[in-house]
Amino acid sequence: MFGDIVKVTPSSKVVGDMALAMVSAGISRSDVENPDKDIAFPDSVVGFFAGDLGQPPGGFPEKLQRKVLKGRTPLTERPGSYLKDVDLEAERKKVSEEVGVPVDDFRLASYLMYPKVYSDFEKTQDRYGPTEVLPTPVYFYGLEEGDELLVDIEKGKTLVVNYLGRAPTNEKGEVRVFFDLNGQPRTITVPDRLKAGEVKARAKAVAGDPKQVGAPMPGVISTLAVKEGQSVQAGDVLCSIEAMKMETAIHAEVDGVVAELLIKPGDQIDAKDLLVRLE
Repeated sequence: MFGDIVKVTPSSKVVGDMALAMVSAGISRSDVENPDKDIAFPDSVVGFFAGDLGQPPGGFPEKLQRKVLKGRTPLTERPGSYLKDVDLEAERKKVSEEVGVPVDDFRLASYLMYPKVYSDFEKTQDRYGPTEVLPTPVYFYGLEEGDELLVDIEKGKTLVVNYLGRAPTNEKGEVRVFFDLNGQPRTITVPDRLKAGEVKARAKAVAGDPKQVGAPMPGVISTLAVKEGQSVQAGDVLCSIEAMKMETAIHAEVDGVVAELLIKPGDQIDAKDLLVRLE
C-alpha cells in the first residue's frame, strides 16, 4: 500500500503504526485508499509520506501521498540536505536552562534527535526521581512482595529497597504500599493503575456525522489545538492522541465552530469516543 519501501528502522515503525491504527479503528486498505474517506494517520506515517525518511525506490504512491499530507508540501531531496547547522553549545545551554540541570553529551544528543521524547523523559525524572537507574523489568512491572532491590543512585551510593506488601485499594483508586528503605520502614500512597477510581463512560461519536469527531483508537490525549467557540476549517488539527508509542493528529473533516470539547490533555480515551462536536 505504501510502495516499495525499505523495511528497516525507522520505516518499520511507520508500517507498525499504520497497522495498529487500522486494527484499532477497524478500517481496511480500501478505506485508507478511498480519497473520499477521511483517515487520521499516525504522525510517523505523515512524516514518511512527507519525505522525512528519504525517497523510496520508485517514489511514493501519489494518490495516497496527497491524502495523507492534506496539502502539505513534501520534501523531494535527501532529508539531511535540508538541515541547518546547529550550535551545539548554544543548544546545550538552552536545554539545560529548560530542565534545570546540566545536560551531558548523551542527553544533548537525545534532545536534538527526539526533543519530545527527551522532554517527556525529563518530566518523568522530575516527578518520580532518577527512574533511569531502575532495571527495566522493575520499571515496567514493579516488585513482587518480598523482593529486594539494590539501586545505585550515584557512584558509591546504593539504596536497598525491600517491598513488604500493600493495603487494599481505597474508593479513590489509591493504595498504600509498605517497604523498607535501607532497613527503615516506609509507607507511601500511590494510584492503583489497574483500579484508578470510578471510570466514567464517554459518549460515542455517531458514525457518518462529520461534525462529531471521534477517537480512531484508544490512547491518551496529548495536546489540544482548539478551544470552544473557535472556527475551524476542514483539515485543521483539533487534537493529538498518543498511543503505543505513536502520536496521531486528529483533523476536522468539515468547516465549523467548536461547539463542545469533551476532552483535555491527559485524558484516557477509547476508540470511537466523542472528542469534539462541531456546529
